[in-house]
Amino acid sequence: MTSIESITLEVADTAAAEHFYNTAFGLGDRLRLRTSQESSTGFRGFTLSLMVSQPADAKALIDAAIEAGATALKPAAKSLWGYGGVVQAPDGTIWKVATSAKKDTGPATRRINDIVLLLGVDDVAASKRFYLDRGLTVGKSFGRMYVEFDTGSSPVKLALYRRRALAKDAGVSPDGTGSHRIAVVGAAEPFADPDGFVWETASVPTSRAGHGR
Repeated sequence: MTSIESITLEVADTAAAEHFYNTAFGLGDRLRLRTSQESSTGFRGFTLSLMVSQPADAKALIDAAIEAGATALKPAAKSLWGYGGVVQAPDGTIWKVATSAKKDTGPATRRINDIVLLLGVDDVAASKRFYLDRGLTVGKSFGRMYVEFDTGSSPVKLALYRRRALAKDAGVSPDGTGSHRIAVVGAAEPFADPDGFVWETASVPTSRAGHGR
């Protein structure tokens, strides 16, 4: 297991979620959806980040998401590290749209350079060891706070962040219970990590956002 083929979000209404994601982000095969009524309250313990080239691109995606029904958790704004904002999709998933660039170099587009799955974990060092044992290698590491894995040409990147810090970055309370409502597709054999995030093989049937059912 060295890459993530796609992310599966568990939603109450797949048709509504497909419409939102097609309108807001257009992620195609990288995002899949399936119906689930599992209980989940508060912060689900993860965020998804869309990395883009310039502020105009981030604003275009954030505006499209809000117009499609998302809630703004952090309005798009400049910061020390660049420009970005955070929205929550109608299905409850939290999305950060960001760029390290502080100035535009061309007209706005909605092109997404990278998708990053950030898992909020209780013990970064322990979760890091868990994933190293399953074949991943570290790309960047900042002690017990943050780890980014080198996933090569994987359609989705993977990083670990302390749960409370990730919630603060998203602009929400760290409290939450129940299902994470997400599955990571790319494992050779199914497993769950120390924080309960489930990995599946690509054979699990789902709907593809951007391609209908």
